Amino acid sequence: MDVSIPTRTRLPRAERMEQTVAAAHALFAERGYAAATMDDVAAAVGVTKPLLYNYFGNKEHLYLACLERAGDGLVATLAAAVGETANPGEATRAGLRAFFGFVDGDRAAWAVLFDETLPAGGEIAEQVAGYRSRLADLIAAALLDQLPSDRRDRARVEVEALSIAVMGAAEALVRWWLRTGAMSAADAAELLADTLEPGLRLRSASSPTPSDTPGGVTPR
Repeated sequence: MDVSIPTRTRLPRAERMEQTVAAAHALFAERGYAAATMDDVAAAVGVTKPLLYNYFGNKEHLYLACLERAGDGLVATLAAAVGETANPGEATRAGLRAFFGFVDGDRAAWAVLFDETLPAGGEIAEQVAGYRSRLADLIAAALLDQLPSDRRDRARVEVEALSIAVMGAAEALVRWWLRTGAMSAADAAELLADTLEPGLRLRSASSPTPSDTPGGVTPR
């Protein structure tokens, strides 16, 4: 009589790595980068720690894979919201709605991207800074689109400063909202958009260029 012995299915490497990143993503979001260990991840996935190191090399590289998963998702969401807005004047508001909506729908991604226990330097810090820069660039592009084309070059420095301010305010408000739960994500986004809107009326949009004034001199 033949007796069949069940065998454990061996997952392809790519599938196992994706499974590992998903488990690590959840652990890092729950415990923070500093507290989560490679032992924890190995146990969650059901692999040995040597295999985990074989896949990713070290904890930093594993976290970078999680960052890519979270950061690419947020950037894509914001880009779609800003790009699909027909009225340039509404693009910043649409971006803020998308930002808060993304965090509300995937709080683990927020926790991974903006973990306060992350190292201050190194490749992880550079990657996080890169995502912040990409988000600010999307806001800056939306602000520039509100200006006549002949004024954009002159306004770029101001626009860059404003885009950094918008993203800084959004991050701060998200932290408060997650901590207190005092309002919905949608209400928080609208509150921030309403508050920032007066400041986003760029001085460059209303100040005359030299060619607009007699003698080509801008009045002081």
